Amino acid sequence: MTPDLPRAALRSAVEFYLDLHAHPELSGCEQRTAGRLADWLERHDAVVTHGVGGGHGLVGVLRNGPGPTVMLRAELDALPVAERTGLPYASTAPGVMHACGHDLHMAAAAGALAELSRTRDTWRGTVLVVGQPAEETLEGAAAMLADGLYERFGTPDVVLAQHAAPLPAGTVAHGLGPLMAASTALDVIIHGRGGHAGTPHLTVDPVLTAAATVLRLQSVVSRETAPAEQVVLTVGSLRAGERGNVIPDDAQLGLSVRAFSDAALDRATAAAERIVRAECAASGCPKDPEFIVTSRSPVLVPDAAATEAVRRVHVGLFGPHRVTHCPATTATEDFPLFGAQGVPLAYWMLGVTGAGQWRAARDGGAPVVPNHSPEFAPDIRTALPTGIAALTGAALLTLDAPEEATR
Repeated sequence: MTPDLPRAALRSAVEFYLDLHAHPELSGCEQRTAGRLADWLERHDAVVTHGVGGGHGLVGVLRNGPGPTVMLRAELDALPVAERTGLPYASTAPGVMHACGHDLHMAAAAGALAELSRTRDTWRGTVLVVGQPAEETLEGAAAMLADGLYERFGTPDVVLAQHAAPLPAGTVAHGLGPLMAASTALDVIIHGRGGHAGTPHLTVDPVLTAAATVLRLQSVVSRETAPAEQVVLTVGSLRAGERGNVIPDDAQLGLSVRAFSDAALDRATAAAERIVRAECAASGCPKDPEFIVTSRSPVLVPDAAATEAVRRVHVGLFGPHRVTHCPATTATEDFPLFGAQGVPLAYWMLGVTGAGQWRAARDGGAPVVPNHSPEFAPDIRTALPTGIAALTGAALLTLDAPEEATR
């Protein structure tokens, strides 16, 4: 069973989640979201600093005497996805949705802070709650660290985070070794020579070059990567032209490359650039292509000792049947950057799939809805109390017990 939380506190956390879900904001635009989280933290005795990282990043500090510092991280931003869940609390922002669970992460971190504040007689130390903006664009963590996150608020003894995953709601999953891939995101501009669709011989068609490039890029994984090495290359966007009777001057590709080592990531990225240049040369493009690196994130490798200690706490809280193993995934995160200066990281997956949907998928029905889907809808009644308890228990593992409690 999930440890009992006060009914009023859980109700308040659910209401907070529902509000966040209904009012999502894109990366870099999280003003309302940051304000709502700040209000919650301040109501539970945390001192909040806004604008950390130059955007909407915030840090809530709950001090409770001398002792260790534990940091809880939650992301503020949503995705450019049009929601199709049909939920009564569905997004009210057209084309924007919390399709990755960041609203759940915030509500769980807020609930954990409230529980730690309520039970301050059981621990000593400092709790930092970091509301990180722009995780989906992999910019927020670096910006907050560059703005002196640790120098201004104290270097934590451990940083904790969890992520919604298409696993049974009420479960948590831990992994050892690489847990998430490193990634590089590239914008590529292919320069052609536009003109009339009826006189293609007078043009250099960048659409044709882009199409050939997309197909050839698939060989980076299939023919240039060792079968035992996990590499993913995705062309997530292709934009060119406005009308069918006009050949445009340019085409733009958005690429994502993921791997479990910097060496493999660099090799795959270099191969992708070589292929783009070669296809442009084969097409006779008038200018070399442009490459713009929009983000890069390292491999997520949680600290082995911290992970094992947190896993044992979760087994004690939930029972061994609700604590599972998480294999490495080629999803990516900027959370590893918080491990700068050797700070230990503990990171686990939080199951969000309701029992009915899970059983249906297991029995051959519709597959489980994954993150980033317009139908992504966590079973909040089960996932949120589990997330609050998981974070609270993990934080208490590091925080000191008061002297009278140890006698």
